[in-house]
Amino acid sequence: MKLMSEFRNEPYTDFSLPQNRQAMEDALKKVRSEFGREYRLRISGEWIATGDKLISVNPSDPREVIGIHHKATPELANRAVESAWAAFPEWSRTPAEERIRLLLDAARIVRARKYEFDAWLVLEAGKTWPEAEADVSEAIDFCEYYAREMARLSGPQPVVQLPGEHDEMVYIPLGVGVVIPPWNFPLAILAGMTAASLVAGNTAIVKPSSETPTIAAKFAEVLLEAGFPEACFTLLTGSGAAVGDVLVQHPKTRFVSFTGSRDVGLRINELAAKHQPGQIWIKRVIAEMGGKDAIIVDGDADVDKAVDGVLASAFGYQGQKCSACSRAIVDAKVYDEFLEKLAAKTRSIKMGPSDDPGNYMGPVISAGARRTILDYIETGKREGRLVAGGGAPSEGGYFVAPTIIADVEPGAKIFQEEIFGPVLAVTKAPDFARALEMANDSQYGLTGAVFSNNPEHLRQARERFHVGNLYFNRKCTGAMVGAHPFGGFNMSGTDSKAGGPDYLLLFLQAKSVAAKVR
Repeated sequence: MKLMSEFRNEPYTDFSLPQNRQAMEDALKKVRSEFGREYRLRISGEWIATGDKLISVNPSDPREVIGIHHKATPELANRAVESAWAAFPEWSRTPAEERIRLLLDAARIVRARKYEFDAWLVLEAGKTWPEAEADVSEAIDFCEYYAREMARLSGPQPVVQLPGEHDEMVYIPLGVGVVIPPWNFPLAILAGMTAASLVAGNTAIVKPSSETPTIAAKFAEVLLEAGFPEACFTLLTGSGAAVGDVLVQHPKTRFVSFTGSRDVGLRINELAAKHQPGQIWIKRVIAEMGGKDAIIVDGDADVDKAVDGVLASAFGYQGQKCSACSRAIVDAKVYDEFLEKLAAKTRSIKMGPSDDPGNYMGPVISAGARRTILDYIETGKREGRLVAGGGAPSEGGYFVAPTIIADVEPGAKIFQEEIFGPVLAVTKAPDFARALEMANDSQYGLTGAVFSNNPEHLRQARERFHVGNLYFNRKCTGAMVGAHPFGGFNMSGTDSKAGGPDYLLLFLQAKSVAAKVR
C-alpha cells in the first residue's frame, strides 16, 4: 500500500486575518441562500419523499428555516437495513486501499469546503466561529486519522509462528452498522463514526440528530462526491422514537455506534443485548454517553490560569459539550479569590447570535433545551448562591446567560446531574484529598482537569481521578484527534477511544488463520 504522510492535526483558521474573515462572511451569505431547501431520503440510490417533514431552524433566530427534511418511517428503516445488508458483501470485499483512498478524498473535499461547513455549523448548530472551525477541523482529522489506521490494520498482523505452520491474524469487517451521532458535534462526531464504519468495510445507516439534519445531509453529499458507493451508506433522517428502535433491534444490524445522552445510550444497549429471531451474532455497542466533568483548583494553583481554564471549559459552546466543566472544586485557600475573578470574567462574556464573530457565546440548541437548563438554574438557586447569570432574554433566540452557582454541596442536584448548558456549580474543598473524593463522586467519568503546582497532588490525580480523559493545568475540553483519544468510564460510555489507536478495532473482528507447511 502506498505510504501516507504522518498524521498531523488540521490547523485552525485565523479569523483575525481580513481575508479569512471575509471568506467566512461570504460563506455565511452562501449558506443563507440555501435556507429552506427540501431534502429527501435516499436508500440505495432512490430518492424518497414521505411528506412527513422535519423542520430545522436557526437557534439564534428560530424564525429562519435552515432545511426541510423528510422523516423516515419504520418500514423505510427496515428497508435501509436490508439494503445495507445486501450491499455488505461487495463493499466489504472492496480493497482496503480503495476505501482508504475514498476517505482521504472525503477529507480533501471537506477541507476545500471548510468555510461553508463552518457556516452551516454556525447557523444550524449555533456554534460561534471558533467553535465551528474546531468542529470542522476535527471532522477532517477523523477522516485522515482513520484512513491511516486502516492502512495499519489492513494487512496480516504479527503473531507467533509455530514450527511447521504459517500463522497470521487478519481483521475483517463486522457487517451492517447503525450510526447515531449527536447534535452538539454534528459534523465531527458524525464524520468520525461514519468514517470508521465505512473505511473498515462495513455498510452503515446514519441516523442524524433531528436538531442538525442539514449538516448531516451536506456530509452525505461529500461522501458521494468522494466516490463512496450509494449502496454502502444511507442517511436516514427521522424521529428516534419512530425509527431508532427499529434500526437497533433489526436482526441484521451487527453493531451500533452511538453518542448522546445516558438514558438513550442505556436503552440502545438494552435493546441491542436482546436476541432477535434470525439474529446469529451478539451485537456490539460503541457508546459515548455524556459527563459531569470536574476541574479541581488546588491551593497552590495559578488562580488566573485556573479561572481562564474553567471559564473556557464551562461556557465554550454554551456548555453543550459532554466534556464541559460543570463542577469546579476549589481549595478553601483560594476559593474566594477564584470565585471573585471567575464571576467578574463571566459577567463580561458577550452573548448573542453566533454569526456575529464578536459574540463569545451563542444560543443553546432548542427551546426544549433552554427550558430544561432554566429549570436547573432555579434548582441551583435553592441549592447554592447565584453569583453570575441566572436568566435568559425573553425574546429572540434560545439564549441562556452563563451562570455560576457557588457554595454547592456534593449531594446537590446541580452537582450530580448532567445539565448540558452554561451552568457551573462551584464547591469548596478543605484539602486536595477531599477535592479528589468529590470529583469522583459521580456516576460519570468522562473528562477532568487539575490546576496544581504540587507534583505529589498531580501524581495522586493521575492514579485516582477516575476519568477517561484527564488534563493538568489546562481546560478539560478540546481533545485533539491522535493526541487525546477520547472516551470515558462508568455512565460516560464504553470508553471507546475516538481518535485513538484502538478505536477502529471496535468496527472490525479478528480472524486467525493457521496453515500447515510441512
